[in-house]
Amino acid sequence: MVLPPPASPQIIGIKIVLSEMNMREYIKYQISALNDLIKINNDRITGYRQRMATSPDDDLQELLSDLIFQSYQHIEELTYNIYELGGNPARNDGVSGKFYHSWTDLRAFIFRETPKKVLEYCEFCEDVVKALYQKAFNAQELHWDKRAASLLKKHLHDIEGSYHHVLMLKRGFA
Repeated sequence: MVLPPPASPQIIGIKIVLSEMNMREYIKYQISALNDLIKINNDRITGYRQRMATSPDDDLQELLSDLIFQSYQHIEELTYNIYELGGNPARNDGVSGKFYHSWTDLRAFIFRETPKKVLEYCEFCEDVVKALYQKAFNAQELHWDKRAASLLKKHLHDIEGSYHHVLMLKRGFA
């Protein structure tokens, strides 16, 4: 039996370099997606803080406080994951949600938010955040490692729980 000659070291070297380049690209995309999730959580915090300022209801204050705390936890976990990948986490200096939050803040001041309107706002926000997390989690081009996939699943579970809690409170105000 005659064995084929070993592969040329040059060809093997090219495959390794290409593989490393692809891996760096995947990591770069993952860091970018995780940074987008940090920005989304920062916007979530901003919106809920503004609602706290306009809502005198103690139950809603507690809900909004819990949602803000949840976002801070998510940001901390996403930040850790980004550092693990060798990246730098997004800072909260963007204007991604500034104009939207300015408008909703003005609307709240002019029209006085009712508990039901605050809960409708929360429902909308949680639905959007949930959809964006799901989109990131399902993105085929990101090839999440087990740790990142587990983190995103945990965050999705947290957000879905918050969403259902908001719906339950909203039914109480209907």
